[in-house]
Amino acid sequence: MARTVRFHEIGGPEVMRLEDLNPGGPGPGEVRIRVDAIGVNRAEALFRSGHYIEPVKHLPATLGSEAAGVIEAVGPDVTGFEKGQTISVVPNFSQNDYGVYAEQAIVPATALLHRPDHVDAVSGAAVWMPYLTAYGAMVEVGRMRAGDVAVVNAASSSVGLAAIHTANRIGATPVAITRTHAKKQQLIHEGAAEVIVSDEDDVTKRVLELTGGKGAEHVFDAVAGPGVVDLARAVAADGTLFLWGALSGQPTPYPGFDLGMPALNMRTYTMLEIAKDPQRLRRGAAFVASGLRGGAFRPVVDRVFPLDEIVRAHQHMESNTQFGKIVVTTAR
Repeated sequence: MARTVRFHEIGGPEVMRLEDLNPGGPGPGEVRIRVDAIGVNRAEALFRSGHYIEPVKHLPATLGSEAAGVIEAVGPDVTGFEKGQTISVVPNFSQNDYGVYAEQAIVPATALLHRPDHVDAVSGAAVWMPYLTAYGAMVEVGRMRAGDVAVVNAASSSVGLAAIHTANRIGATPVAITRTHAKKQQLIHEGAAEVIVSDEDDVTKRVLELTGGKGAEHVFDAVAGPGVVDLARAVAADGTLFLWGALSGQPTPYPGFDLGMPALNMRTYTMLEIAKDPQRLRRGAAFVASGLRGGAFRPVVDRVFPLDEIVRAHQHMESNTQFGKIVVTTAR
């Protein structure tokens, strides 16, 4: 039996329960893993509370799509993986089908990446989703080049920090946006060329000042909602405003017409564009692994909680005070 997190009703962090469940054996295309560490994501809080892009289809439901551990059993039709290998799990599946908030979990083999020897379990649970998200939008889709300006909203999140590191590695200039002054110095330490404090500064004015009136070639927004209008004013001609999150929870307008129909590209993006495409995932994993080897990339871990404090971990995430990734470990 394995301690497993499930929820029997839609709601806040308190609806999550630890239950003893038998994960069973892997089916075709699946593996069973011993979970050592779990990366906590906003997607899980949104799913649990009924606000995710995919609704909960059945209760009780499981949670989690990012983890690190060791393969315990391999199902039929799985190639390239074997028992005893250390791996990381990347989000490319529905939480209606699989969940890694557990001591043992069944996951599809397509969600596995071999974990490099120098990457421990906590790092292995924290590093892939942020950097693959940033890589996909910035490199695969955005075609960011040296000399471009990349504006990153909600910059103190794990994805925001990965975006700052990725921009620097490419030779672009990362401009971080954060709500309060509290995290400004930390963002500069992580490589932000400039930090805009949205509660104090006029975001549009500051971006235009920093770019000589041209605007930024790339704007990455995890907040969405009404604020996209101001961000759109800061996008360069033929630049792109990427919406990779919707933390505001408010309706998001299309600002192009109100702004006089500029040459504005605005698109939604999720990491699934990379994780569900084997060739893109292979390229992304190679990009991230090389960054880890060279020291350009590293997971920024905010706090580590034990599994039996999963409710506290989600409460901490929803406090919006964290800087980087929250990780949960299963060791007793």
